[in-house]
Amino acid sequence: MDARLLLDTARTIGLEFPGSVVDHPFGEDVPVLRVRDKIFALLFVDVHGRPGVNLKVEPQDGEAVKSMYPEVEPGYHMNKKHWVSVYPGETVTESVLRDLVLESYCLVVAGLPKKDRPVDPATFGRATEWEKEPGE
Repeated sequence: MDARLLLDTARTIGLEFPGSVVDHPFGEDVPVLRVRDKIFALLFVDVHGRPGVNLKVEPQDGEAVKSMYPEVEPGYHMNKKHWVSVYPGETVTESVLRDLVLESYCLVVAGLPKKDRPVDPATFGRATEWEKEPGE
């Protein structure tokens, strides 16, 4: 996935989720996706010459995804245990990016007071048994 596609896809996916908005608190080159004022994705056009997307992860998931995809590194300028940075490259597909953005969104929503949650983070975006493709 090239740089433009990575950033555009992450933004498009993130804005599909209930309650998500985009703003630019760090400047026009750094769009931020939020849900109820909490950041779940930070898109950067040029950090040390590379564009990328920072996403929240569970620590064990972050370790796994970093070991599976060379484009995924510890979160740039973020808590390295709870955030990863996804950079352009060959192995991160749109499907993988969708899963990462969804997980980040759900983690942030889970941290909100129940009355402020736009969705149930335990079930949102998870395919039910009858919706799964054969073999999944």
